[in-house]
Amino acid sequence: MLDYRISSDLDQMDFDFIYSFISQSYWAKGMPRELCQRALQNSWCFALFDGNQQQLAFARLITDRATFAYLADVFVSPQHQGKGLGKAIVQQILDQPEVKGLRRLVLATADAHGLYEKLGFEPLSNPERFMQIWQPSVYQQGEHSGES
Repeated sequence: MLDYRISSDLDQMDFDFIYSFISQSYWAKGMPRELCQRALQNSWCFALFDGNQQQLAFARLITDRATFAYLADVFVSPQHQGKGLGKAIVQQILDQPEVKGLRRLVLATADAHGLYEKLGFEPLSNPERFMQIWQPSVYQQGEHSGES
């Protein structure tokens, strides 16, 4: 991959670029700006930049860096899709020593199963063991602040 750089330094990342994509995505539409900032600050984030230091892609891990991680918010800007950048950023994450030793790494996707299968992901072997609390409209309801 010529002329691309991947960084996990959150201070180098373009928050406006990240937020504008995530807040319009099918998985986090309407996410408040402050909530997105908090999510990034509490995650292990990765960004892919071109030779001009323009951010083109993003992904984050929600992890304890010991046993478990959830891969989230993986995206490539629309004008740069189809160039292998999504695969590159996820591969960079998978190559991290802390990630290689994890017992479980999961993700959810509506449309990129083929990409993730090429990187070793497979459907849950025991989906009946997994449970969730699913609140798809929580951002629209204003229940995101964590205040009580």
